[in-house]
Amino acid sequence: MHDDPTVIERTRQWLEHAVIGLNLCPFAKAVYVKQQVRYAVSHARHLDAFLDELEAELRRLADADPAELDTTLLIHPALFDDFDTFVDLIAAAEGVLADAGLEGTLQLAHFHPRYVFEGSDADDLGNCTNRAPYPTLHLLREASIARAAAAFPDPAAIYQRNIDLLHRMGHDGWAALARQWEAPEQPGEAPESG
Repeated sequence: MHDDPTVIERTRQWLEHAVIGLNLCPFAKAVYVKQQVRYAVSHARHLDAFLDELEAELRRLADADPAELDTTLLIHPALFDDFDTFVDLIAAAEGVLADAGLEGTLQLAHFHPRYVFEGSDADDLGNCTNRAPYPTLHLLREASIARAAAAFPDPAAIYQRNIDLLHRMGHDGWAALARQWEAPEQPGEAPESG
């Protein structure tokens, strides 16, 4: 079952324990602490409806005061379970961003429970930097990214630092951390595959 409060809470736990807790994104903590993150849970039943919701969320973010709303996590807990389908969504989502005339103003990052970077093995721990409890598009303001990057001594080193950190943690370390946001098994239920 994917009720909105559970989806948001699991996503919030991932953000707290992985993204902020491991400092995978040094820019995330400030907007999180200031409560400038919007969690939008989609119930779209097909791709076109989801893309309409994405466009609405992009426009909402672009029109909002950054002091009130700096970033949005658009989450769909069920529609894009298959990672290959999610990859197709990413291309379509970039098209929506361009068609909305918001390239250069906003950008998208993407997360999935089974995220695999192109050219990477599925079990490579480096993929965990983009693994979240649910398929998620992260809508970001380019101005905020530029401001945060300017304050960080070497933003290009973040990616390699994250890969090195995850490799030091190992599969068992990541699995232990992921228990913070994984759905608890209910009596009589089979565990979620993933």
